[in-house]
Amino acid sequence: MYAMLTHKSPIQSGIRTTEEYKSVNTSSRFGRFWRRKPPRLPPRLTPDEKVGNNSFNRGPKLTNVGSKWMDRQRDVKEAFIHAWSGYKKYAMGYDELQPLSKIGTDGLGGLGATVVDALDTAMIMSADDIVSEAGSWIETHLLDRISQKGQVNLFETTIRVLGGLLSAYHLSGGEQEMNPTAKGPRPIVYLDIAKKLADRLLTAFTSSPTPIPFSDVVLRDSTAHPAPDGLSSTSEVSTLQLEFNYLSTVSGDPKYSMEAMKVLEHLKTLPKVEGLVPIYISPHSGEFNGENIRLGSRGDSYYEYLIKVWLQQGTTHSSNLTYLHDMYEEAMKGVRHLLVRKSIPSGLVFVGELPYGSTGSYSPKMDHLVCFLPGTLALGATKGITKEKAMKDNLLTFEDLENLKLAEDLAKTCFEMYSVTSTGLSPEIAYFHTQEYYEGSLDGGNKSSEYLNDIIIKHADRHNLLRPETVESLFVLYRITEDPKYREWGWQIFEAFEKYTKVDSGGYTSLDDVTMLPPHRRDKMETFFLGETLKYLYLLFGDSSVIPLDQFVFNSEAHPFPIRGTI
Repeated sequence: MYAMLTHKSPIQSGIRTTEEYKSVNTSSRFGRFWRRKPPRLPPRLTPDEKVGNNSFNRGPKLTNVGSKWMDRQRDVKEAFIHAWSGYKKYAMGYDELQPLSKIGTDGLGGLGATVVDALDTAMIMSADDIVSEAGSWIETHLLDRISQKGQVNLFETTIRVLGGLLSAYHLSGGEQEMNPTAKGPRPIVYLDIAKKLADRLLTAFTSSPTPIPFSDVVLRDSTAHPAPDGLSSTSEVSTLQLEFNYLSTVSGDPKYSMEAMKVLEHLKTLPKVEGLVPIYISPHSGEFNGENIRLGSRGDSYYEYLIKVWLQQGTTHSSNLTYLHDMYEEAMKGVRHLLVRKSIPSGLVFVGELPYGSTGSYSPKMDHLVCFLPGTLALGATKGITKEKAMKDNLLTFEDLENLKLAEDLAKTCFEMYSVTSTGLSPEIAYFHTQEYYEGSLDGGNKSSEYLNDIIIKHADRHNLLRPETVESLFVLYRITEDPKYREWGWQIFEAFEKYTKVDSGGYTSLDDVTMLPPHRRDKMETFFLGETLKYLYLLFGDSSVIPLDQFVFNSEAHPFPIRGTI
């Protein structure tokens, strides 16, 4: 069981009990109706102009520390431009680039997923040429694709394409009915396409006999069907609500939110194991299937969206959604009680799995996907404000502090999954050395790592897909704790991406084995490398007032949506 934090009393420690906390309006950010103004984005200034721009750098002078991180942020932007250049040259309009073969491939339904996923990253980076190129492609081609293409996955299409369109709508000034960037199409173009896409995706909900949607939609004829085994992933059906809620808000049509929220309302009623849920659910019966409990694939973002959907509405507007916050808190207690262990010999805190339920054996297996959890825990604890401010304003419960401690411990483990390997890049899956489990000769290859004997990497799990979850959590933890180590860890990870995954002709590539030097390259650039990994690194190295966490919530594909009542 994860160690409890102890304090003499809530008053002495400046920490509220849960009951006291619920009686407090956590922040004035939730007390206003939604004002329609675009978010703060980095100003389009030269580096020299930025030095003297007080509002951007929060001070009259640029320190050496500030200059270092501006330089590193610029390096991330250059990496994004390099990634886009390869995609544009060899794969424009395809879902993804195969950078070694220099061809495009459609693995996500053929909607040009990289274009839409990358667009808001380009907006945040002020990469104006890319904003124009991506926006023009979307305006010219995407509607035809939506009306003509075949089967797509509801979840992937929602978080990547619908989410990307909606964040682009907001970041381009859509709620002001203007386009302050003057790059790309008018914002209403993004919203109109988003509505047309969502109208077809809604058939996954309306075709199902229960509130649980089918997993797949055929776009051209607006039909939906379940996966071949008849089941949906728990994470997939519960990771649609941020997108559909925001679409209802900006379109004025409640149908999108109503269908998506029925899922969470139904999940509330189902039996759970200390708040934890199996990774499969049947759209035919509406019941969970099997007993496999994990926070990796098919389970992960269920927990992420419990807290984020609650946050999205703003406390003033979400009194009817307190059940989501309660479900989240119960689940995190369950994580600490049933899933958290420490490795030997060096005591890394990790989150394992219960493949046969709470009465079955424990597996010390942790997907890289689980590395979303540190960021989610920190966000759930402070609601996006800094830890310092939350402590000063007496807003943190014992539960919040316990979750923050777990967040920091898990973030270290996620970083060590990178630094333990020869390349400095994480495997897709790691196992941890415990009293019950150990396999020798399966280390990460970095013989100087303190944790070489704690982390076990099986041969089938040694690939790296350019995933974002660790840098996502480093970004959130830096914003909340203001501890510079999270930036330094992010920079080390970025340098490893640059060294081993960059393709000279354009783009970046996944790797087959992070424990070998040189690593064999896999010939795939996932859309989330542009949509998430590089975006989070850019924001990690930048000013914390850009896309602030108490005003925006990021969807599972790193597309930011405004929190109601804060902007």
